[in-house]
Amino acid sequence: MPNPKAAEVNVIAPLSIDQGQIDHEDSGSLCGTVIAVQANYYWVQFEPSTLPVAVLTAAQGDDVLLLCTRRSRLKKIGQQVMVGDRVQVEEADWAGGRGAIGQVLPRHSELDRPPMANADQILLVFALAEPALEPVQLSRFLVKAESTEISVCLCLNKCDLASPADQKHWGDRLAQWGYTPLLLSVHQTVGLDAILQNLSGKTTVVSGPSGVGKSSLLNALIPAVDLRVGTVSGKLLRGRHTTRHVELFKLPTGGLLADSPGFNQPDLDCTPTTLIHCFPEARRRLEGDACQFSNCLHRDEPGCVVRGDWERYEHYRIFLEEAIARQSSFERSRDAETTTKQKSGDDGQISTEPKLEAKKYRRPSRRTEKQLLLGLYLEEGEKDEGD
Repeated sequence: MPNPKAAEVNVIAPLSIDQGQIDHEDSGSLCGTVIAVQANYYWVQFEPSTLPVAVLTAAQGDDVLLLCTRRSRLKKIGQQVMVGDRVQVEEADWAGGRGAIGQVLPRHSELDRPPMANADQILLVFALAEPALEPVQLSRFLVKAESTEISVCLCLNKCDLASPADQKHWGDRLAQWGYTPLLLSVHQTVGLDAILQNLSGKTTVVSGPSGVGKSSLLNALIPAVDLRVGTVSGKLLRGRHTTRHVELFKLPTGGLLADSPGFNQPDLDCTPTTLIHCFPEARRRLEGDACQFSNCLHRDEPGCVVRGDWERYEHYRIFLEEAIARQSSFERSRDAETTTKQKSGDDGQISTEPKLEAKKYRRPSRRTEKQLLLGLYLEEGEKDEGD
């Protein structure tokens, strides 16, 4: 197993405890939360109420973590373990700081980018300046967040670099979009109390483009974290990636906060018919009335109640064309006959191999051969009777 220090997680040293102090009943399955994933290893943090008394005594108030592997049976059934998963750990070796994940408990939410489970809300962080706030990019992130059906909290950082007029402009503009942004300045420690109030008692994933101050915000909220912080590129005026993986951190006021790698263009996976529901201002229009056609895409269809003079309608049209193109591409690839097939090995690993061309390299089945022979026999019998 790798050295625990190599996982770049704030961990404690293995407990100074005799494994024999823990009886068989206490050393059974334990429930914990996966706070970080490194290759095929998982850091699991436990709640104090679930731990044996001997372990709590040895920990002396510190967080208790185990570096765990995944059971082979989970690999065979294709069960992925994600950051945020509630898991059952078996065969806990408290002295060595090791364990094995035997079961993943049901999830109430799941994100694909960043890969995370059981998030209660998304804290979407953008900057008012350096880099400049781009409406289409912000709209794309908001639509992606809305498509997860998880609560969204919008935060605008670096308000100290924007004039009061610009702050009011964006506040009024985003209110028309259906959002009330939280303005803060990590550099001047302004607005941090409001952020903590929104994060308390919840599992929150921080998302947003690179360079907007996500890692700086986590450092301000949890000083012990000390994440790497990058600067904005001077040529491109874009952020540099400093966060490389997803990791959960405990907040002083309660709750968990996940930092995630920054990216500038999230992929939208909405279908053309569900895309409109990711716009709060469009949802308000649909609550009061309904379009004439149930499959209305809100372009030039008659009797549409959504099409109109709302600011992000042009954004909707851009994203709609992308969704239509993506769906068409998916349908074409689904209809086309595949040239490969997947095969499961003895170890549960899925491998891909070429598929033989139909009716060319495949040997006929014995049933088919018998039917052909029977047909030939009957034909010869009919000929003999005719003679």
